[in-house]
Amino acid sequence: MNGVSAELIRTGRLELVPLRVEYAEEMAGVLADPALHVFIGGAPETVEELRGRYRRLVVGCPEPGVSWLNWVIRLREEGCLVGTVQATVVPGGVAEVAWVVGTPWQGRGIAGEAAKGLVRWLGKVPVRAVVAHVHPEHAASAAVAAGAGLVATGEWHEGEMRWRRSMAAEGDV
Repeated sequence: MNGVSAELIRTGRLELVPLRVEYAEEMAGVLADPALHVFIGGAPETVEELRGRYRRLVVGCPEPGVSWLNWVIRLREEGCLVGTVQATVVPGGVAEVAWVVGTPWQGRGIAGEAAKGLVRWLGKVPVRAVVAHVHPEHAASAAVAAGAGLVATGEWHEGEMRWRRSMAAEGDV
């Protein structure tokens, strides 16, 4: 899995654009609502904190064979950034994915569309499995995982349910 890089991914309404440090200012506003952090932990980051994190992410993982893939979600019609998706691909071809959509854009199917587009793209990389960890009380995120073809495994990881999709028998997402 060495050499996997984020590429532009287009879906019906969205563009998943590879992360750049320059997006920190706009994304700080997108991610500013403390309610976003109820399930994912932490607190909203300042522009400078986010810029620093983005600098580390775009450089990539220092661990050999591990790829950090990060995108911002752009809503094409409005032309604005609305969230992020990410995948960490480890040796053996497992991709751990996550998504966050800013509060003003929630409830519009954006996270589901972005997650489906990401999983479809990962199937072409290829990876053998996609995994996500979802807080047990986060019904919306569970629906996103299910919509992307992941299934709750009954396994727990740091207080979250592990969801998984085998990519061996890839179908349309």
